[in-house]
Amino acid sequence: MNFQNISKIFLVFLFLFYFSGLKSQDKFPDGTAIPKWFKENKPTDINTLGKKYIITDFGVKNDSTVLQTKQFQAVIDNAAKNGGGVIIVPKGTFLISSLFFKQGTHLYLENGAKLKGSDDINDFPVVTTRMEGQTVKYFPALINADGLDGFTISGKGTLDGNGLRYWKSFWKRREWNPKCTNMDEMRPRIIYVSNSKNIQIEGITVKNSPFWSTHYYKSHFVKLLNLTILAPKSPVKAPSSDAVDIDACTNFLIKNCYMSVNDDAIALKGGKGPKADVDPNNGENRNIIIEDNTFGFCHSVLTCGSESIHNYNVLLRNAVVKDPSRLLHLKMRPDTPQHYEYVTVENIKGNVKTFLYVKGWNQFFDLKGEEMPRKGLANNIVLKNINISCETAFSIEKSDLFDLKDFTFENLKIKALKPEMENLSNIQNLKQTKVNVTKVATLTQSYDKKDDTDIAAK
Repeated sequence: MNFQNISKIFLVFLFLFYFSGLKSQDKFPDGTAIPKWFKENKPTDINTLGKKYIITDFGVKNDSTVLQTKQFQAVIDNAAKNGGGVIIVPKGTFLISSLFFKQGTHLYLENGAKLKGSDDINDFPVVTTRMEGQTVKYFPALINADGLDGFTISGKGTLDGNGLRYWKSFWKRREWNPKCTNMDEMRPRIIYVSNSKNIQIEGITVKNSPFWSTHYYKSHFVKLLNLTILAPKSPVKAPSSDAVDIDACTNFLIKNCYMSVNDDAIALKGGKGPKADVDPNNGENRNIIIEDNTFGFCHSVLTCGSESIHNYNVLLRNAVVKDPSRLLHLKMRPDTPQHYEYVTVENIKGNVKTFLYVKGWNQFFDLKGEEMPRKGLANNIVLKNINISCETAFSIEKSDLFDLKDFTFENLKIKALKPEMENLSNIQNLKQTKVNVTKVATLTQSYDKKDDTDIAAK
């Protein structure tokens, strides 16, 4: 065999080795392969979704001052009765309370279209729904989808929760009664999807939510693509305005989104209480990928908790972060059995107030007459390929109520006012490779001395 043939064989070998290596790297934190579903992300083509129902052709007026929930719901019901189709909102502002989508119906918001939520809670019904890890009587969202297969929301328009009046009322109530819960001030969410599958929400802006911005419960194969989710921290803070709450879901993708809210950007929920893990209304989150996103101010980029039982195979990667209070927050709730495992955060750059925050979470602690549940556990947590500046590097609490073990830190470049490296001793079996934590005297970014997360946690 001549040298030329040997060279060709060698190049082919390198080619196969390289690409098989790339393929093998694309795995969940537990080492299992990521399915193709997570990579096949096509824009919604409303031309394939059936008849188009432009709401202004069916009695809904382009008038932002008149509540038109009943008229809008009639369009949805008519479409569902006739085999489904796309409910199209044209340019303009339309005032609504709660809409309920049916099987085969979809929502499309044209560029310049806005669905604006009523700021009068009396316009919303009281229904059985899911809130804060419980199945309770409360208020539905503006957009509701339950038990659907294949539901989509798409377009370039806006869902505006019109939350200012609710926010002011919440803070006034909290001023009068510091122990009031998040649900004491009656307020709706913007999107609530439950017991559904094959969901895609893309392209739109979701802003000014009175409560959680978007909430997904017991839903599977959900994609959030190219969304903008906003809620302000000033001049009036939008309390509990989480961008995405994932509650007992599997196979969930968040990609190419921008989030900036006055609470957690992404929170993994699932249930709370000493018997939460045996309650059929609760469940684990499994196979969650959060990639190629940008985060502005929020309380945490990724939070496990505060109502959470089991989170498994969670991958946050390829993100730019600017001004969050925390990058990764593990809320260890002592009245609930909790297990967070196989969570990886990688390829992150930017700045945060606190890099890693792990503490007990005692807000509205309630054992409900039961004995203390078993210890909480967070294990197989990986942080790697991260270049970040922060005020505090490691805020990690030592506790008899939970264990932290089998953490891996790899290729970390952290500039911190307060490195707090001694807190790493609270992690059992911590592996560190190429970890460079540099103490600095000043930062270009300043942070609030205390945000309302700190207050709520007490």
